[in-house]
Amino acid sequence: MEHSILLVGHGSRAKQGNIEIETFAEHWRAQHPEWQIDVCFIEFADVLLDAGFDLAAKKSKKVLVVPLILNAAGHVKMEVPEHLAEARKRHPTVEFLYAPHLGASEAILSIMKRNLQKVMVGLDMPDPKSTGVIVLGRGSSDKIANGEVAKMARWLWEETQHELVDMAFTGITFPRLETAVQRQIKLGMTQVCVLPYYLFTGTLIERIDKQVAHLQAQYPQIRFGLSQYFGFEPEIYASLDQRVFDLLEDRPTKMMECDGCHYRQIAQEHGHGHEH
Repeated sequence: MEHSILLVGHGSRAKQGNIEIETFAEHWRAQHPEWQIDVCFIEFADVLLDAGFDLAAKKSKKVLVVPLILNAAGHVKMEVPEHLAEARKRHPTVEFLYAPHLGASEAILSIMKRNLQKVMVGLDMPDPKSTGVIVLGRGSSDKIANGEVAKMARWLWEETQHELVDMAFTGITFPRLETAVQRQIKLGMTQVCVLPYYLFTGTLIERIDKQVAHLQAQYPQIRFGLSQYFGFEPEIYASLDQRVFDLLEDRPTKMMECDGCHYRQIAQEHGHGHEH
């Protein structure tokens, strides 16, 4: 085969999260029956990066590595490129091309706006001026990755009538969901919409469900709405399609910001190198 596509998922300790990524890949194959699409994971799964690269290299002389990842933190900036460099050494006759992660985009904004509208409908369409919104990301030690969540929260504020759109994170960095909710209640919000900035289910999505239930019990006078994650929305498939077409047609792709080359510095300190 002239080329194959290797879809790289994050991987989850929750089995259902990995099943959803496999299901996503099945749907993508159905949309493009002429494409060879394989799946591997960064962690918490049976087929990890090295096995995925080796499998794809056996099938094609050109492998398009497409990360099914929202934010560019250490995995996308450092771990995948390191394994990719080793794969190029193991398979010197195979051309490996690395697509950008999904990132903050108009496509993601469209999904967020639609999810917010669904939550508002579920709350019987309250006044957006008194309905706060919290964009809830995974959280990272990488300021660029966290900044993408902040960017999407700002874009959502720009294109809706909600006066208060905050961001929060489930771990690693701050603010956390509870703090964001406390702030919004102090500022007079009588409803709070929580929008998980996630692609698929997993242990953190399960945690978010529990956290929102606890917050509802803690603040019975406030109505809470929780949206779905992004995974199977048409904009995700379209974004991945565009990355494949860009690689095949040798169009320039957006380079990743590397946090002041923070990851490159770490790699050099530990005797590693990676390609951007």
